[in-house]
Amino acid sequence: MITGFLFHEPIFHGPLAKRFIFYDPYRRGNFAGECKLGKDDKMRRLTAIVLAALMVFALAACGQSAPASTAPAASAAPAAVESGVEDGVLTIAMECAYAPYNWTQGDDSNGAVPIKDSENEYANGYDVMMAKKICEANGWELEVIKADWDSLVPGVQSRTYDAVIAGQSMTAERSQQVDFAGPYLYASIVCLTLKDSPYASAQGISDLSGGTCTSQSATVWYDTMLPQIPDAQIQPAAESAPAMLMALETGAVDFICTDLPTALGAQVVYPDMVLLDFTGSDDNFVADEGDINIGVSVFKGNTALLDAINAVLEPMTADDFNAMMAEATKIQPLGE
Repeated sequence: MITGFLFHEPIFHGPLAKRFIFYDPYRRGNFAGECKLGKDDKMRRLTAIVLAALMVFALAACGQSAPASTAPAASAAPAAVESGVEDGVLTIAMECAYAPYNWTQGDDSNGAVPIKDSENEYANGYDVMMAKKICEANGWELEVIKADWDSLVPGVQSRTYDAVIAGQSMTAERSQQVDFAGPYLYASIVCLTLKDSPYASAQGISDLSGGTCTSQSATVWYDTMLPQIPDAQIQPAAESAPAMLMALETGAVDFICTDLPTALGAQVVYPDMVLLDFTGSDDNFVADEGDINIGVSVFKGNTALLDAINAVLEPMTADDFNAMMAEATKIQPLGE
């Protein structure tokens, strides 16, 4: 414990004369035996006290650490989204029940591929043909998962599979949930009815007024197109394309709304169905490009996979797409 400070103060009373003061701050006077101070004692004591205080504060300040910075840390750069094909396998999903886009068959004829976790089931169709083309160009293997229509977008979002190639329209609503490569097909909107229906001669959507109708759930056909028909008696949506076609074939509805490839494929199976195509008419469905453009959906932000798929699709023309679709329609099992 420090009890005093020694101040070496030169006071010149004569040649080389010095005077030493040892001051104890805890005593009112100096050590015994010290000579009596002069008339400046009070001032010197005050000066000593001030100097001592300054030294204590200086020592305390030197012992303090620099204050921690309160500035926010710089945000880390977002991690790059994995493509999903680092393992060399492109995993895609489709219904495998939506001919001529995709279907299920019992063997690998006509280039069909095995359906994952499905014994003795193979997938084929336009979507499979396009997926194989994409994989061949990129050196990937192809893996196909069968999934319900309503689970396709959630499955991409959860990265259960890398992409969906399943005849999906590139709608604005879907584009908020997933990214789309393509289009890989342009599919106009049409209707189907039976040959003996009073609607078989319809020349525009106004001629379908008052009819009962349906389409597949969660599609632009059901959500956007059918409501454009005046006084349409819209029935509950069908869960799948086959269910939609069966509703028409059994007379449950007067007509259905779908796209041209689906309608042409249906006519191969059901010759009693009549195609109602109002393209070029002023009395047609109002559809934007997203409604008729069919694309490949991938996880939002997966630019690596998106670019790889687009590199294959962009050089292709509408004629290329239509030729592949014609081949798919020709080989669909129900057409044999």
